[in-house]
Amino acid sequence: MTIFGRFLEISIPADHVYASVQFYERLGFRQLQCNDTWPHLYGVLSDGRLCIGLHQRTGGTPALSFVRPGLAQHLHELQVAGFEPHYTRLGEDDFHELQLRDPSGQDVVLLEARTFSPGRSHQLESACGYFAAYSMPATDFEAAQAFWEHAGFVALEAQDEPYAHVPLTSDHLNLALHRPRLLEAPALVFTDPEMNARITRLRAMELPFSPDLPRGLDRDHNAMLVAPEGTLLLLLQAAL
Repeated sequence: MTIFGRFLEISIPADHVYASVQFYERLGFRQLQCNDTWPHLYGVLSDGRLCIGLHQRTGGTPALSFVRPGLAQHLHELQVAGFEPHYTRLGEDDFHELQLRDPSGQDVVLLEARTFSPGRSHQLESACGYFAAYSMPATDFEAAQAFWEHAGFVALEAQDEPYAHVPLTSDHLNLALHRPRLLEAPALVFTDPEMNARITRLRAMELPFSPDLPRGLDRDHNAMLVAPEGTLLLLLQAAL
């Protein structure tokens, strides 16, 4: 387990949660039962491996959310380790939460407890394929890599295929660092050796594809979907 705790969800702001829920359901994700933790409209969908939390609020970017029980007691440990939150809510009557950012601006959220019930343990069939990683832009690979390694992720050797990136792995979440010139926003990366067949089926469903694709990727075997709230789903034939 990382110093941040156990990975919970990719938390995504969405202006219209219902539209986003319908989009992910069409891809084969299923809704999970949420708690009443948040005052705003909130929904979670999962393919059995990845959980996406949709938060109806304006502004913000996707965040990586973790659960760390006894969060208030662990604040000093985080600060000593060099992780200084820019936001904390740790009052006696509060649902404890803190937020920090990696050197490239990726938001990280730590919560004291789960905000939804876990789904079934077996993987569901996703029309996107296998969730391989959360790929995020980084201007300084060394600084970003050092941040995530210090948190407990393990950096692997830099890869040039299927696009240039640095993989980082942990028990429940894999990350990839890519250059902003490749893709300015984070992306959910899915892989399948038969991705071209999946893309054909998805196009027949008239789902929203991006006209753009990271440089060097073959359009016959790779594609990128755009969710209603703006999340990018990168579909790759080659393993990440």
